[in-house]
Amino acid sequence: MRLGKSIIYPLYMFLLGCDSSHEVVDNPQAETWFEEADHSGILFRHDSGATGNFMMPEIMGGGVALFDVDDDQDLDLYFIQGGGGLSETGEQPIGNELYLNRGDGSFVKAIDSGSEDTGYGMGVAVGDYDRDGDTDIYVTNVGPNVLLRNDGTGRFENVSRQAGVDDSGWGTASAFTDFDKDGDLDLFVVNYIVWGRHGEPDCFIDGVRTYCAPEHFDAPAPDRFFRNNGDGTFTDISEHIGLNYVFGNGLGLVTRDFDTDGWIDIFVANDMNSNQLWINRGDLQFNESALRKGVAADGHGNIKAGMGVASDDIDGDNDPDLLVVNLETQADSFFRNEVHYFTDVTAEIGLAVNPRRTTRFGVVLADFDNDGYLDIYEGNGRINPGDYLPDVFAEPNSLYRGSDFSFQEVIPRGGAAVELIHTSRGVAVGDIDNDGGMDLVVVNRDAAPYVMLNRIGNQGNWIRFSLFEANGLAARGANISALVGDRRINRYQQVEGSYLASSDPRIHFGLNDQLEITDVIVQWSDGKTENFGSFKAGKEIILTRSDSVVNSELEQK
Repeated sequence: MRLGKSIIYPLYMFLLGCDSSHEVVDNPQAETWFEEADHSGILFRHDSGATGNFMMPEIMGGGVALFDVDDDQDLDLYFIQGGGGLSETGEQPIGNELYLNRGDGSFVKAIDSGSEDTGYGMGVAVGDYDRDGDTDIYVTNVGPNVLLRNDGTGRFENVSRQAGVDDSGWGTASAFTDFDKDGDLDLFVVNYIVWGRHGEPDCFIDGVRTYCAPEHFDAPAPDRFFRNNGDGTFTDISEHIGLNYVFGNGLGLVTRDFDTDGWIDIFVANDMNSNQLWINRGDLQFNESALRKGVAADGHGNIKAGMGVASDDIDGDNDPDLLVVNLETQADSFFRNEVHYFTDVTAEIGLAVNPRRTTRFGVVLADFDNDGYLDIYEGNGRINPGDYLPDVFAEPNSLYRGSDFSFQEVIPRGGAAVELIHTSRGVAVGDIDNDGGMDLVVVNRDAAPYVMLNRIGNQGNWIRFSLFEANGLAARGANISALVGDRRINRYQQVEGSYLASSDPRIHFGLNDQLEITDVIVQWSDGKTENFGSFKAGKEIILTRSDSVVNSELEQK
């Protein structure tokens, strides 16, 4: 996992000479895509708790969630803190922080909300697990994890132990998803390695002290599957699923119906271990099928340092594809879904070379310029010391503009006028200021986060959908297919994914110059579909499931 600079740069230069996909392009519409919010009101600063002892968790976090905590139709922010919890100095650990959106894209810190967990935090998942109409928070820590129940007033209660989800491992990614179609959200939790502060080895590269690779620890660690009992508690059925027998150094997670059979599946990106693809067969029966489906390793059989993951329908064939980001010198892995298997088409779409320059953690797919094609934003940061000062782990982030199944890097890097260089980790995407452009929040190790407001998104038309079940509760795991002009586009909810993050649950379509979207079909999480007809551009539309929805499409409303 840890490669010296003498290997990295010659390899990169060789690849540049062999592949034309390294070309970068200036944005033809504007100088920049994003600019940092001047007066965001966010005072959060991530603290890794690093003391010079190079303890592994210090280089891995932290996460962030974008979600509507107070039901006022805008996105609030929840930051996951590391803090001093790893040391034995007696320092008071720093808690996580919740910020409420004022409605204009600026924020105010919530005081004494009960969400200030002081464990050594990693990632976050959000969802209404108790079906009371408000969004709850699950925090993964370097053990134990925490479930924070929202009481509907913006205050939270730690119910981890009562609910049975206080897993004591090193949690990373997690997701709330209804895997068994019983109407409530189950919980899948990814664990990284078995770690303790007194078992940290000393590791060096070219004589320089650095963080150790996962193979230096008791690894890998088993993941956890918690089935929702429907009464506010969960049952750990990990052994039943088979998670006690198939391990990995998990960092990235996304849940999708990859084989389009109406059951939500699970993909886990593992660090220097084979990825996992758990195919849901119904009745809580899962088959680990990554090798057979072609996503255990890349197309050349190379196992990579899988970190962040994103999934959406890139090629327009109505099934979810997969993007996994990796360590420097390793290309991204882009797996095109062929329903029964995946094909690695990383080189064909232009992601075989440029990403190798950096170590990518966070990654999101979104139509930032509203041209009807998904773009890629990657949050980068080294795990070995580099040349930037004062932060030797810092790297500029990357932005790739999507077109018809290809991507080109945008200059300036990261889409910002001033190149922002920190050690980036969690990345969340959503429309923070509700102006129709998809914005970004990036957590930076031992630094303030980026709140990146979209300054190109309004140049194309757009529409956005919020989805609700017939009982009025927020729908999860759905996707929408629609005609934009004569082109059919499919988009998925992007709640979980990226790295240690949760994003805007609303489904966004860029429409380019089209003034309406037609033949809007929602596929709900149980595989059933419903046709909602046509809508004008420039609005957020609320779609509520019909009580009478059946397997076939309904008549246009």
